[in-house]
Amino acid sequence: MITKVTDKIRYIGCDDAAMELFESQYDCPEGMCYNSYLILDRKIAVIDSVDPRCGEEWLAKIENELQGRTPDYLVQHHMEPDHSGCVKMLLDKYPQSTLVCSAIAAKYLPQFFEDFDMSRVQIVKEGDSLDLGEHSLSFIAANFVHWPEVLMSYCPQAKLLFSADGFGKFGVYDADEDDWACEARRYYFNICGKYGPQVAKVLEKAAALGEGAIETICPLHGPVLSGEKLAEALRLYTIWSHYDVETQGIFIAHASIHGGTAAAAEKMRSLLLEAGCPKVAVSDLCREDMAEAIEDAFRYGTILCCASSYDGDVFPPMHYFLHKLSIKGYQKRRIGLLENGTWAPSAARAMKTIIEKMKDVEVVEPVVTIKSRMHEDDLPKMQELAAALLK
Repeated sequence: MITKVTDKIRYIGCDDAAMELFESQYDCPEGMCYNSYLILDRKIAVIDSVDPRCGEEWLAKIENELQGRTPDYLVQHHMEPDHSGCVKMLLDKYPQSTLVCSAIAAKYLPQFFEDFDMSRVQIVKEGDSLDLGEHSLSFIAANFVHWPEVLMSYCPQAKLLFSADGFGKFGVYDADEDDWACEARRYYFNICGKYGPQVAKVLEKAAALGEGAIETICPLHGPVLSGEKLAEALRLYTIWSHYDVETQGIFIAHASIHGGTAAAAEKMRSLLLEAGCPKVAVSDLCREDMAEAIEDAFRYGTILCCASSYDGDVFPPMHYFLHKLSIKGYQKRRIGLLENGTWAPSAARAMKTIIEKMKDVEVVEPVVTIKSRMHEDDLPKMQELAAALLK
């Protein structure tokens, strides 16, 4: 693992390979990393702490890099526990250190830590800077990326941005480093997706620093980004934060109780491909990773939701999928509907109730209804829907 970002800036984060469910909801088959950095200058700054699961390892890394010196500052960009969990542990170990954070973050400290000594807190805001000697940190407000207290900081001497949870990804530090976008996309839409306007605003602030001002981005999850990977990350974040379409094609999400709805979804996939759709991705909401389904819903411009009716409503996996899209700010998209019901189909009505709350989302007509199983006389309506989805 790379421990040097530059000669004076070290990576001191920790891998948590045993983490299987991040935030108790996101599958992490490769684990998770909690990134932290150390600036060795006339004054020493630790950049963000880590999850308590890795606290002892993190403190040992710091002690090893310090070689007998003491950190002057702990700069805390984000107060979520996977990053702030060891704040008090470090301050207890180094009583002369000062915690640097935003005013909102300072309000959260007593909520996370009993009897926190607020006299050791230095509050900073956008435009403030912290002089370390050869290096300085200029603070950038990044409110709601993805908590309200978030700061980022820019080091002009290293042309480096500490980006908090922005530009993060699932996985340990060096997992799938060559395919950053895959897990970064799933991470973005499930963690930050609701806050596209706020992400876009931070991108504007970064651009205002000037062309070439940022050569390295150091996030709190995932690898340090530079060169072509940095350029690609900036390109994708511009698309994602504006809710633009990244990939041409259609995404089919289905929730099937006894297999009839799943068979209809697969038939729709065949019809769409036969009609010239460049790509059709399919997800079984009952069995596959819901976070990946959310990712694909944002990735494509059009989705087809196929669901069974259930208790006069819609089968719960589909309800959860659409509800999750709604609270993640899903917008600027088209949704087709296919429902199944043996005696009183109700899925389409229930799905429309959730979709109506979304911003700038069109329900594509016709809505297709099948009864128990797909039959030959359902095909004309399904073909009509396939054609409408491709318009």
